[in-house]
Amino acid sequence: MLLCCRNSSNTAQNLIKRKTCALNFIPDDAKYFKEAVRLSWPGDTTAEKMKDFSLTLQDGLRAAADPDGAYPKVIAEAFQVVECTWVDTLDGAEQDGPLPEGEDHYTMEKYHDFNGITSPYGAHFILKVDKILMKEKYYRAIVNGVKGRDFSPCPIDFGYRDSKNFWYHKSARMRSELLPVRKTTLSSVRYAADRIDPTVHFSDDALSMIVNVPRIFLPTVLRGCVAWAKENNVTEITAAEMKIINDKRSKEKNKK
Repeated sequence: MLLCCRNSSNTAQNLIKRKTCALNFIPDDAKYFKEAVRLSWPGDTTAEKMKDFSLTLQDGLRAAADPDGAYPKVIAEAFQVVECTWVDTLDGAEQDGPLPEGEDHYTMEKYHDFNGITSPYGAHFILKVDKILMKEKYYRAIVNGVKGRDFSPCPIDFGYRDSKNFWYHKSARMRSELLPVRKTTLSSVRYAADRIDPTVHFSDDALSMIVNVPRIFLPTVLRGCVAWAKENNVTEITAAEMKIINDKRSKEKNKK
């Protein structure tokens, strides 16, 4: 992920000092939005912002996996949290340090091109996604098939503020648009399948079950089928074996 912010902000300074962050996506709720606006006021210190913090902080997945490490807590009310690490080795940004006390911007002989301090007042952070936390309801919707009512009530923030207010658009029912159908021909799937592994053969009826797989994902699907065949001493994958593989994949998704 790419995070852009003012380089003197608490966000930027905390990332430079600690290298890790948690991106919290809060639902559409007036009290949450009020708190987000309060926290976004520039110039307040972290201690001042957190003094009357009204949301619930708890350990994330990284802290659970590494109890001895130091990781930001996550907001329990968020419908999704992305735990990240700043890849400071890119663009030589590991040399960037926190702003000296009383300074409101950086003065450098040369600013970075795309990572770290990129201008006197700006910063770009290349973030590696470590963990994604999501409320069960929304995760299940992705796994089992999404309907309009399954989307999280996500406020739409265009970043607009005037001299008095900060504005956002309330969440509304999602509108869907069907994906364009680009059906792959059986011959093109055969061409790819015959080049995956010479010891495992696919029948036409098996390949016809995956002709609708987008071309970019087809090699991954075929390699997964071949791996299953080798684990089960199968040299010919027919529609029957393909059904077993698909059932196995569905069960693994449900377990996750």
